[in-house]
Amino acid sequence: MTIRTTMSAVDWALLIFLSILWGGSYFFGKTALAEIGPLTLTFARFVPAALTLYLACRIMGHRMPTDARAWGAFLVMSLLNNSLPYALIAWSQTHIESGLASILNASTPIFGAVLAHFLTTDERLTANRLIGVLLGFVGVALLIGPGALKGLGVDGLAELAALTAAFLYGCAGVYGRRFRGQPALVTTTGTIFMGAVLALVPALYVEHPWTLHPGPSTWAAVGALTFLSTALGYVIFYRVMASSGGTNILLVTLLVPVSALILGMLFLGEEPSPLSFGGMALIFLGLAAIDGRLPRALGLMRERSY
Repeated sequence: MTIRTTMSAVDWALLIFLSILWGGSYFFGKTALAEIGPLTLTFARFVPAALTLYLACRIMGHRMPTDARAWGAFLVMSLLNNSLPYALIAWSQTHIESGLASILNASTPIFGAVLAHFLTTDERLTANRLIGVLLGFVGVALLIGPGALKGLGVDGLAELAALTAAFLYGCAGVYGRRFRGQPALVTTTGTIFMGAVLALVPALYVEHPWTLHPGPSTWAAVGALTFLSTALGYVIFYRVMASSGGTNILLVTLLVPVSALILGMLFLGEEPSPLSFGGMALIFLGLAAIDGRLPRALGLMRERSY
């Protein structure tokens, strides 16, 4: 398939739909966490998603690898890109609003740009990326607020957990380079499956899920999180990436917090503070600078590596 540098109307529609699905994951997670713990939610999200993705692999004719080295790589990738971030975000949402968690998580490309600069040889920080990183971190500092200097507290720790998840996603972006040449659906299926394995024991020993009695709304939220936000979301993600490229798909990062904020305000009664919108604006500006297309179009920046 030929990869375009511009996006078609269909790709834009899919990208917006994907942002709703992934923005909705914060809403679905917040709803489910009212009755089940974050570790149990992580496990419940992974198992059916892994089975669905495996079925998709079989339908598309992909074969899962059988060597231990490949599954060891899936294990590391799952820790960085699935198990730990999902659990951290789920726990953070038990103390902070889903909209704030989504905005903090939008700093993922900022961490990714810094990590890629130090850990790779072909993704160095350019002038626009450096400015983008600085803007992004100022936005994060604005979100955390000056109160953090007096001691984190539970809410501060929850914000730190969401940021740690974003950092891990950035690490996954660098580590995931080793999966180039392998069908993306195979990589996703392997990492989600390992995520289910990793979440099983902590969920059993820490939260005792057999003692929980979730209601219909919780089951509906878990189902939506599993099949819509995870399984269908990744299918759309790889569809857009295959036709429009990896740079264009990152635009979803700008849209997810907007969806999460709107859903949180409409259905969860959340009221984001002005600092949330200010921090989000700075992070968005940082992501736009890292992406580089808008500054180049305006003739504001030149690509110079450091």
